[in-house]
Amino acid sequence: MSALEKAYDKCKKSDFDEIEIASIKKKIITVRITDSEIAEFKEINDENLGIRLVNEKRISSLHTSITSNIDKDIEFAIKKIDKQRPKDFWQGFPSKTLPNKKEGIFDSKLEELSNEEILEVSQNIIDLTQNEKITSITGSLHIVIDEFQLKNSSNLQFSEKSSYISAFINAESEMSSVPVSGIGFSNGRNLDSLNITQLAEDAQQMCIENINPQKINFEDCSIIFQPYSVGELMAFVISSNFSTKFLDEKKSCFSNFHNQEIAVNNFSLIDDPHIPNSLGTKYVDDEGVPTQKNVLVENGIFKNTFSNLLDAYKGNSKSTGNGIRQGNPLGRSSETNVVSSPHNLQILKGESTVEDMIKNTKKGLLVNRLWYTYAVNPIKGDFSCTARSGIQIIENGQITNPGKPVRIIHNLGTLLKNISEIGKNQRNVIQWASIPSITPAIKVENMKIKSI
Repeated sequence: MSALEKAYDKCKKSDFDEIEIASIKKKIITVRITDSEIAEFKEINDENLGIRLVNEKRISSLHTSITSNIDKDIEFAIKKIDKQRPKDFWQGFPSKTLPNKKEGIFDSKLEELSNEEILEVSQNIIDLTQNEKITSITGSLHIVIDEFQLKNSSNLQFSEKSSYISAFINAESEMSSVPVSGIGFSNGRNLDSLNITQLAEDAQQMCIENINPQKINFEDCSIIFQPYSVGELMAFVISSNFSTKFLDEKKSCFSNFHNQEIAVNNFSLIDDPHIPNSLGTKYVDDEGVPTQKNVLVENGIFKNTFSNLLDAYKGNSKSTGNGIRQGNPLGRSSETNVVSSPHNLQILKGESTVEDMIKNTKKGLLVNRLWYTYAVNPIKGDFSCTARSGIQIIENGQITNPGKPVRIIHNLGTLLKNISEIGKNQRNVIQWASIPSITPAIKVENMKIKSI
């Protein structure tokens, strides 16, 4: 009998109204690159259980290692349930028949890679990134295989095996008036999705092109955000504004604009969990609810929000299948704190190339990367971020110089209404410990910047 079944039987004897048990078995391989060499190879194998118990609409939970004293942990959860406040809005765990689709989720070739082959891939990334102008290379390669199981007292039982791979490289140069860097990234669900040549070239090129940056002498300009920087905005500024929880609590800057225009008419934002080979792809969410394609913004009009069970029940609605137990660095977990989050947040591609955007820019910046991105005032939509490296100055339709760091303090509502061009160059992007996104470059007018 599995640990999940044993835990379920133990909980069942206590006669709860509802029981839910999530189990995760996870293999994580991490290769860390420091000072242009492989500094660490680490493999972690872990198994955990997450248990939620419901009695008279009181919810108690625990998260425990399978190797620990599960019986004792369950007894503790049983004792503390009477101390919880009833959640009168609670409507129960799901019991629907689950879809059997699993396309683009698991790759056996990725699971079968030997340690030697993984090290060879990592060394190839270093070799391809090296250049006489690059002083140091850092980065990481993550391969994750997880087996997720979910069982509840509403007769739902689900299991799924998934694979993930993600590589990030940072090329640095001190052969410059100030230290500069460039990044490359690649990710997906199968081995073939890892494009090490492209990620190495991207990091190398961004770094070299940023050597000897110049001070930016204007404060009002157009900005072309490349996909990685758009992904930063998606993860830390844009996504939460379409959460049912944020809308209901009036914490979104779009709380009063449902079914109204919030962006230019060629801007559409979609959460699509069914895109093969994307990091967030899944056909069943982490609470057992079938996932669905969800159009959040359609041609500039705010259409829908996303939710998990708890947030949906608070508003007397149905979950959109966005219950997430976020794993680190990738994949699922068995955490009982199930958050509401997009699976694959996607900006639909447009008609422009980045070259077209540059030619159409009189005064502006090309921004490859952002740091320190956060909402200053979420209710109003104000946010701040910093472009430190990977900046190109554009004048009269041409890139003239690399740029020194700038701080961008802006407003999300204003930004979405000032998008002038959307690129063709969609990329799969993920920020550290954040949501996957699929995005092209976007060009925004009337941006305010301040040199640092």
